[in-house]
Amino acid sequence: MKKPSSLLLLLIFLIGQSFDHNSLFDKKKIVVVWQPSHQTDTGKDFSEAATCNAIVASAMTTKPKFKEHKVWSLGKTEYHHADSGSNTRILHTTAIIEGKISGYAYELQESNKLKPAVFISVHNNGGTRRNAVWGFIHYGDKYEQDNRELAARLTKAISSVSDLEDRGVWLDSTTGRNDYRCAATGKLSFYSLDEHVNNAPYRVLLEVGDNAASRELLLSDEGRKKIGIAIKKELAAWIKEKF
Repeated sequence: MKKPSSLLLLLIFLIGQSFDHNSLFDKKKIVVVWQPSHQTDTGKDFSEAATCNAIVASAMTTKPKFKEHKVWSLGKTEYHHADSGSNTRILHTTAIIEGKISGYAYELQESNKLKPAVFISVHNNGGTRRNAVWGFIHYGDKYEQDNRELAARLTKAISSVSDLEDRGVWLDSTTGRNDYRCAATGKLSFYSLDEHVNNAPYRVLLEVGDNAASRELLLSDEGRKKIGIAIKKELAAWIKEKF
C-alpha cells in the first residue's frame, strides 16, 4: 500500500490540532463580561456604582487580556432604574415602566449578545456590619458546582489582598431578598444570575465589602485597584485550568 505523502501527514496533523481543544489554551477566544453595580443611592457620600466600576476597571486592565466587555446602564435615561434599584426585585428588573425596560434588563441583553463564557457582577453589601466579601451563585442549574468553585476562589483572592473577611459562597436562593424568583425553581434569586436571563454558563456575583464597615477600603484608589487585580489574576488562573 502506498504510504501517505509528507504533505498529507502534515494536513492530518493540523486538522487534528484544530479540533483538539485541550492542546492549547487560547485566551483570546474567551469572552468575559463584567457588570459593575449601577446603584448610586447607597449611602451618604458613597456611590456603589463608582466603587464597583473602579474595581472592574482595574480588573479589565490587568493582564492577561481576554475578550472583555463591561455592561453598565448608568446614565442611560432610556431605561428605568438605570442608576438605582435591586437585583432581586421584579419592579427593578423585569417590569416595563412607561414603555422602558430596566437598567438590569438592558445590561443582561447586552451581555447575551456578546455570548460570554464568564459573567462577573461586582457589588458592595450594606447593613451587614461586616468588613467582608461574599460570593453569590445561582441555585439549581447545571453549572452550580463550577460556579461555586469560581466564586470561592475569587472571594479568597480578594480577602488575601485586603482585610476583608472571606465569608465564602452563598446561594442566591438563601438571601430572602425581595420578590424576583427563578422560573425553574420558584425560589428567590438574583436576576443577573438566573439562567433564564443570563446565557453565560459561568456566573458569579461578588459582594465586595460593606458600604459602612468597609468604607475606608472601598473609597481608596489603592484598595480598589488591588481588589480588581486580585480578581483578574485568580479568574485567569481558573480559566486556564478550565478551558
